[in-house]
Amino acid sequence: MSASDGLNARKRGILLVLCGAIFLEGIDVAMLNVALPAIRADLGLPTGELQWVMSAYVLGYGGFMLLGGRAADLFGRRRMFVFWLAVFLLFSGLGGIATEGWMLIAARFVTGVAAAFMTPAGLSVITTSFAEGPERNKALLVYSGTAAGGFTVGLVTGGLLTAVDWRWVFFAPVALSFLILVAALVFVPESARPDRSGKHVDTAGALTVTAALVLIVLGVERAAHAGAAVSVGTLLAGVAFLVAFLVIERRSADPLVRLDVFRNGSLVRANLSAMLFSAGFFGFQFLVVLYLQELRGWSALQTSFAMLVIGIDAILSPTLTPRLVDRFGNAKVILGGLLLAVLSYGLFLPVGADWSYAVMFPSLIALGLAFSLAYGPLTIVATEGVPEEEQGLAGGLLYTAFQFGAALGLSAVTAVSAAATRAQTPAALLDGYRAGLLVPFVAAALAAAVSAFGLRFRRGGAPPAAVKAVAGHMGSPVSH
Repeated sequence: MSASDGLNARKRGILLVLCGAIFLEGIDVAMLNVALPAIRADLGLPTGELQWVMSAYVLGYGGFMLLGGRAADLFGRRRMFVFWLAVFLLFSGLGGIATEGWMLIAARFVTGVAAAFMTPAGLSVITTSFAEGPERNKALLVYSGTAAGGFTVGLVTGGLLTAVDWRWVFFAPVALSFLILVAALVFVPESARPDRSGKHVDTAGALTVTAALVLIVLGVERAAHAGAAVSVGTLLAGVAFLVAFLVIERRSADPLVRLDVFRNGSLVRANLSAMLFSAGFFGFQFLVVLYLQELRGWSALQTSFAMLVIGIDAILSPTLTPRLVDRFGNAKVILGGLLLAVLSYGLFLPVGADWSYAVMFPSLIALGLAFSLAYGPLTIVATEGVPEEEQGLAGGLLYTAFQFGAALGLSAVTAVSAAATRAQTPAALLDGYRAGLLVPFVAAALAAAVSAFGLRFRRGGAPPAAVKAVAGHMGSPVSH
């Protein structure tokens, strides 16, 4: 963004640092995704345990995100961002020296916890440093575009590094984390010390919601190989913890999540759509990587370049998406993105054992377009109209939805694919992949239905006051 966009040097510096952090997250996840088959071969991990290398990160991320958002509001956004960035740096490096599957999974879980505190702190720095309206919307779309850029770079870098040794996929983020840490100390200003009188960290709420998310994902993942009774029992335990969390939040004088926030219909729809979209996005990528490398015999580098087209969102998110939002509003742009995701997954459902890249290309390019249209506007809607002192909470809810959806999608595609794979022959593996691909398709269709309901609701009634205020600040309305 240039000076003509109305940003002074301080704001550009802040945005640069925070975009660096979200770029780090994108590159970290993308590199690991490409490296999974190499990790499986080296450490001897079955598919169920392999998906936990990804799921451990997103569960740590999603499980502690609400606490991370609350901590940013209570203890200072800069302090939380810098401290947990240092933790991210340390445990990313530890993941690279793991010699057993459980060691790698544990390191990824703690790295995810660090991201859970770091990301909402960073997002709330943006939402409190940039005025609500055009300035903040532009900053958030650049921010989301940078995350997409990290994913794109991570695909290529992950293939290159895995070709040398998969451990470099964990060592590379250490150097980038260090540079961002130094820049954060220089550019991100100290905010006023929050008034914590009479306030406390809702530890009981944090523990119960984390236990709920972990058990629900575990119950889904175990469905294919642990028997119905065990799976249902685990799911019920997760639901019980979720109910306990809601009871604790309702009775707490200083809750982790103020339940009244769920009266904001746009926020609820944005979070539900984000969860379902993320479930499909991560589940689809997981299966495509296994299909290309383990069934087709493609190298990690070939897989990286094959999936690189998804990264078109890095170009479109900060360029095309803002124009579409200005013209059509967030709701229509989000719905368009989700419908493109449905199209993408639907095109890949009949995948064959010898598909050429030209046949795969329409599905992959449609997914890149879907991400560019959905991700940024969902971020805007989920934080729009929320009071400044609760921006950490709003960011925490959104990223909890994204990460819980990712973990749920990974577990669901693993369970369905494993259940449909009757043998380790190429034909049986292909049957498993086809069955698993139904999960992203259904998730995207549900996300589109939720988003369409919001669009229908908006046409049927007056827009909320917060949206009117935003529209009043802009030459053309941006609303959801």
